Amino acid sequence: MKDERKVPRVPLLEVWRTQRREVFLAMGARLAENGFFYILTVWVLSYATTKLGVARGTMLNAVLIGSALQLVVVPWFGALSDRVGRRPVYLGGTVFLLVFAFVLFPLLGTRDPFWVSVAIIAGLLGHAALYGPQAALFAELFGTRTRYTGASLGYQLAAPFAGGLAPLVAASLLGWSGGAPWPVALYLAVLALLTIVSVVLVPETSRSDLARAGGSAAGEKDA
Repeated sequence: MKDERKVPRVPLLEVWRTQRREVFLAMGARLAENGFFYILTVWVLSYATTKLGVARGTMLNAVLIGSALQLVVVPWFGALSDRVGRRPVYLGGTVFLLVFAFVLFPLLGTRDPFWVSVAIIAGLLGHAALYGPQAALFAELFGTRTRYTGASLGYQLAAPFAGGLAPLVAASLLGWSGGAPWPVALYLAVLALLTIVSVVLVPETSRSDLARAGGSAAGEKDA
């Protein structure tokens, strides 16, 4: 039997050789989580204040309240995923964000401080449903020999394509549309759809043996 405790000489190469699929699935699973977060906490602040005339204080307070609530709901969603599974919680949150993508801009368009705040807070609560189980989901995708490297690759490589580009893409789409926000909503929906596909392809990991997690999916075979 292969000694699962043996540390590979070059973990990065082993992950790429044996668990490339899991790295890409982790990246896909993070697209909606990271993209929506930076749209809600960075780009929307600029859009709402400069394009819609919403008071900056209203936007900052909404983000503050949503972030404070996340201190409670992120651990709760993580605990929920321990009971019902990673995929149901993650998929539920992503489906919510998919629908929310088309609700966000009508709510912001009211310019009413209450509904604007509801939009930001609801989006951050939806984001929490992904962020809560994410660390466990990513870690459980990989076997013990390459867990840290594999989870880190999936997590970090997604960031430039999701959160890193999201505000730039949104600003470009808004300029292209002449100020109409519907292309940004479509962009967010595409991120959510890509995440849904990725999570559907991920095996349920909450009941997996951590010592062997990711082995069969990655092609690790007993020698």
